[in-house]
Amino acid sequence: MTSKLPINPALASVPVYLGGRPIEEVARELGLPAADIIKLASNENPLGPSPAAVAAMQKVIANLNLYPDGNAFYLKRRLAEKLGVNPENLILGNGSNEIIEFVGHALLASGADAVMSQYSFAIYLLVTKLFNARPIVVAAKNYGHDLSAMLAAITPQTRVVFVANPNNPTGTVVPCDEVLRFVEKIPDNVLLVMDEAYIEFLDEPTDLLPLIRNGARPNLLIMRTFSKIFGLAGLRIGYGIAAPELVNTLETVRQPFNINSIAQAGALAALDDAEHIRKTRENNAAGLAFFERGLRELGLQSIPSSGNFILVRVGNGKKIFEDLQKLGVIVRPMGGYDLPEWVRISIGTAKENERCLTALKKVL
Repeated sequence: MTSKLPINPALASVPVYLGGRPIEEVARELGLPAADIIKLASNENPLGPSPAAVAAMQKVIANLNLYPDGNAFYLKRRLAEKLGVNPENLILGNGSNEIIEFVGHALLASGADAVMSQYSFAIYLLVTKLFNARPIVVAAKNYGHDLSAMLAAITPQTRVVFVANPNNPTGTVVPCDEVLRFVEKIPDNVLLVMDEAYIEFLDEPTDLLPLIRNGARPNLLIMRTFSKIFGLAGLRIGYGIAAPELVNTLETVRQPFNINSIAQAGALAALDDAEHIRKTRENNAAGLAFFERGLRELGLQSIPSSGNFILVRVGNGKKIFEDLQKLGVIVRPMGGYDLPEWVRISIGTAKENERCLTALKKVL
């Protein structure tokens, strides 16, 4: 029977986001033991969550009959101290994905447009279409953002510009001087969303926080996450940093209790686990160097990465992805990003990296 529900017609053009495949799903599909499968597909922290976070989360389990603090007072206060901003500059999301959706609610609608780069995070396009706005996708430059072209693409109808730095899925990073010039040239009536999900992996990141502290750019929103370097992807918690006026606007569309008690406790403890962050950075740097050497020896093109993953050209990305799965190695095919010849490999432990490269040699 055909449904007669009056579905929002804007949804017809919204693509369905497909994340990295879970280990359990691949195990069921291929009849493999889950323990024999490694996942290097979703840019997760291979060292696991911060031990301090695990201990903190265990303490709150007994009180899960109670609602969480809807304003996350303690987490916001500690985040503000670490960042040198005020709690009023912060908004928390169920992953930074939810903050992108807040932006859609606040600024995007039919007749508006949003500017983004080719080969950038898929959720920018998805959310833009979700709110029936027009995405303006600017051609990439060396697989990264062409900021000059993005400025030129801004129209009188542009409400939002999305920039990921470092960029996912390519791993590219824009030099500091270019970023600062770009920020200064964004029109005051356009919101610049700087997605810094991977900023903790950079040795010398561009620091845009002074522009929030001194109120110089009320049209700037910086997004960060606990999913990557902190190893808390399963908790779904991210945050935005912006002027209080913008934060107040975004708060009007935030659902109450969107950050659960366990996530708040884990994130608060992870913030101060400097040892876990250090180990993660060291493991990531070693893993990137390992893959760069190994891929070069195989004669494969890869993009120099500033994240915790590497993009590699393998020919038929979908087939290589499927063949690797049969060997118990999950990577990410890039056809959905208009990169059908490429796969993205997340950095794992040394043992996982070696197994992945060995499997890649075999399927090639």
